[in-house]
Amino acid sequence: MKILTIRKYGTPYGRLRGHLLSSCIMMTCGILISGEQSLAAQSDKTSPSGKTGNITSGATSSHAPSATTRRETKPRQESEELSVVAQHRNSGGGLLVRQTAPVAVSEVSRAYISKQVPTVSPTQLIASLPGVQAGNEGPLNTETETMHIRGLDQTQIGFLFEGVPVSDAFSYAPWASSMVDNENIASVKVTQGSVDLSAPLYNADGAIVSMQEIRPSDKFGGSVDFAGGTHSLQKQFIRLNSGEIGHSDVRAFASFSHSAGNLWRGMGNIERYHIDANLEKRWSRNSTSDIVFGYTTSHQNIYRNPSLAQWNQYGTSFNYDGKYQAGDSNYYAINERFTNVVFGAIHNDFALAKGLTLHVEPYTTFQSGPNNYGSTIPIAGGYIGTQQYSYLDGYEGQSGKVTVESVHPWRQNTSGFTTNLNWKTKHNSLSVFYWYSYGGHTEYQNQYPLSSTGSWNYGEKYLTANGMRVTGYQENTRQQVNAIGIDDKVILLGGRLVLDAGFKASMASVTATEDLPGATPYKAGKNYFEPTPQFLASYNITRADQVYMNATTSYRLPAGWSPYVQQFSMTSPKPSSEPTANLNAEYFIGEEVGYRHNGPINFSASWFHYNLTNHQISSSSYLPGTSVLISTPISAGGEEAWGFQGEIGTRPWHHISAYASGQYLHTAIGNNVNAGTDYLPTKGKEEPGSPRWSGAIGLTYDDGTYFSNFNLRYQGKQYSTLMNDQKIPGYITADLNIGRTLPSFHTHVHPKIMLNLVNMGGVNYLSSINGFGMTAVTRKGIQGNTVSASTPTYVVGSAFTAMVSLTADF
Repeated sequence: MKILTIRKYGTPYGRLRGHLLSSCIMMTCGILISGEQSLAAQSDKTSPSGKTGNITSGATSSHAPSATTRRETKPRQESEELSVVAQHRNSGGGLLVRQTAPVAVSEVSRAYISKQVPTVSPTQLIASLPGVQAGNEGPLNTETETMHIRGLDQTQIGFLFEGVPVSDAFSYAPWASSMVDNENIASVKVTQGSVDLSAPLYNADGAIVSMQEIRPSDKFGGSVDFAGGTHSLQKQFIRLNSGEIGHSDVRAFASFSHSAGNLWRGMGNIERYHIDANLEKRWSRNSTSDIVFGYTTSHQNIYRNPSLAQWNQYGTSFNYDGKYQAGDSNYYAINERFTNVVFGAIHNDFALAKGLTLHVEPYTTFQSGPNNYGSTIPIAGGYIGTQQYSYLDGYEGQSGKVTVESVHPWRQNTSGFTTNLNWKTKHNSLSVFYWYSYGGHTEYQNQYPLSSTGSWNYGEKYLTANGMRVTGYQENTRQQVNAIGIDDKVILLGGRLVLDAGFKASMASVTATEDLPGATPYKAGKNYFEPTPQFLASYNITRADQVYMNATTSYRLPAGWSPYVQQFSMTSPKPSSEPTANLNAEYFIGEEVGYRHNGPINFSASWFHYNLTNHQISSSSYLPGTSVLISTPISAGGEEAWGFQGEIGTRPWHHISAYASGQYLHTAIGNNVNAGTDYLPTKGKEEPGSPRWSGAIGLTYDDGTYFSNFNLRYQGKQYSTLMNDQKIPGYITADLNIGRTLPSFHTHVHPKIMLNLVNMGGVNYLSSINGFGMTAVTRKGIQGNTVSASTPTYVVGSAFTAMVSLTADF
């Protein structure tokens, strides 16, 4: 069978961008050479070797402040001194933070984050770490993203912010960009192949992305940031720190940001408003409470995801239509999403007695839409569920179709709390933990007829038939989780050998209803009991060398409400999506063996293997003749994967530090998959979205005045169907960041200016897969029945973007 490939499209500006790429690289080299020669003497005077401390970050709990965070609480003068120390110990320009946990884990620090584009999402910040694929459709995004870690997609990855789950509680889509501004992120940590037992997650198979926020500082001050660039990209940010309020040991900060831009392909725009706040109370040296708050409201015209044929024909010009014509459901102004997120959590860490500590954290997250799409509704003879109507109300005696704005209001709330009791002695650490979560989601559709110019408004009445709302679904989902566990860590041989064993039992209940005529079933759900044991061990060969191994398990509940109940179109009584036959949870069993070395050159490598049972692929597709996206879960049976990953980074040498990471991944589908009409011979095929080779190279220069950061990333080819008969080719992208700290003129204001170049070569490419498929061509199944072709869709990678930002700390 011939494999279909995707060809790239050039632009008239390709040569110009190529020259720009060469010029920027030459300019970077010039800065490195001239900066080294002109500032070496000054640097030697202000930062004498032999007076630098050893600041590193080990494996800490998700709520413990990192080294970067702790520096935020120091007075200005001490903060500057510690900053010099941190630069000296900063491996790989902040891309390789020292770890000690007996699992594969990588982390980006504040030193790296502060040099990146202020509008990119947290998932883009970790795109250079081993095993991470981050699909990037633009320099600014307001909602969901596509990413993979070791072949697991974003719905199989746990996302935590300050120890609280921040993925969509039902679809599992990450909401990282709605949770925190980059200026307030202290670090982002990626655990590539295992899940912390105490983590409050029910969708994480074998990977966690954990974000940590900075803490309020001891002194009054703040930061402002003004940035602008191509595609009308802009961001304004301000943060104020209260300092210690009186002598109360209470500190706080609050920040506000606004960011906006145009869609880089096609008509439309993006706008986002965000607030972060943190209030901290220190009861004693080891007891603190703090309130974390976040709020986001945003609007974005949606990018249209092309199929293979559409990409080959139109390239990057493919998107929604810029002008409205009668009957056009692909008009850009009616394809948009509105996102509102409110997040709150209260950390409480108490030292109860010597070696005995208690962590309690209640939290809540509220999210709402709507998402809006274009569609056409039959005036006569259409359907609501399986019930046919004669005419739409107000259209009696007419025929044809009416073009509508299909508004999908949705609301969901998730609340819960985590608690962890720890008892630590010289040779043992015992932890008992409990997590409770309750969430609800409601969603339906309202159809508003468009005027002759493509406009509409909420003041009009949405379409009804026989007094009933015309909708393809009207669902209500409830979910409840209880999880309890225990973990015991034994320290032997003078601290060189650590053995860690734990067990968690999770009990979940999911109920979904579909309130449409003829929906079968009207109500469905399932109770789950998922035991997840794990064992971890590490041995310190020397102070600088560590080996570790682990065997872990985790699980993922079926995503969303579509696995439980039907959804419909208005053109047929046949459901557009059927419930999944197998509602069992996806189960992960993984093993790792790894080695770390810390020194002037830091190195980390691991071998990994995992098996998935009841593998569920979360995909999406467009309803025919509309721009409405529907969820289409695929039951893929079993999967096996193994591979190697590693990263290496140097400490600054003459202000230069280097970083490199890479991964080899082998995946295999474990069985022939049921395609509905027959089974396809998929056994042994590669898992879609799982490139065999991926890697990154980074180079950083920072002498305290001038700084520069260069990143080159490679992703190998990725299949988009289970039959491996359609793929996107491998691609290489490069980013460059150049900046300078400006004079403070003997004030408390410390400004800097920075130029960021994203995709500096102007590569046109497909970055990831949006909608997977069974087979790209119609074929006969194993039993001789015909299996229809699927139409995978793709995410178009971000275009070249240039942005200049001016930042000042005070």
